[in-house]
Amino acid sequence: MKFLKKHWSNILFFAFIALLIIPQTRMPIQVFVQRLISFSPSEKTETEREILQDYNWNLTQLNGEDANFSQSEGKIIIVNFWATWCPPCVAEMPSFQKLYDAYGSQVDFYFVTSEKPGKVEKFMEKNKYTLPIFLQNAEAPKQLESSVLPTTYLISKQGEIIIDEEGAANWNSDKMRTLLDTLLAK
Repeated sequence: MKFLKKHWSNILFFAFIALLIIPQTRMPIQVFVQRLISFSPSEKTETEREILQDYNWNLTQLNGEDANFSQSEGKIIIVNFWATWCPPCVAEMPSFQKLYDAYGSQVDFYFVTSEKPGKVEKFMEKNKYTLPIFLQNAEAPKQLESSVLPTTYLISKQGEIIIDEEGAANWNSDKMRTLLDTLLAK
């Protein structure tokens, strides 16, 4: 008993480390921590913004239908690169679902992954997500290339890349909704 009282913090620390090593408990812990530290995404200043030059990008919808990103030219677009095995990606999905539920008819959403369709379908069904998923067939336009997951872009009707966010964020924040409302009013 004396040993436990003296070393309780060390025991707790090693138990936590053990939970992080076990794959079945590691992912939920990482997702929880990512959600705790996720803030609203940052808007680029007007001088930092680039204009998207190339909208030609072939994708496949999760249902197998072909799509081309050019169908969204002149619209407000959110592009998210993600994967089911990526804790920060999984952490931000609930906020994206809420944002999609509110703005899905006004904003074109692209959730782009390179994973196998079956794995993505299981993930979507398990979590009851209705987000529009696209499988990447070809490289993204140069200005939308990233080696970090998740990476999300918000593109205005004029093609301005307003947000270029790497890592998890709270996409359903008041700040984000205000920004979308402002862009939609233009």
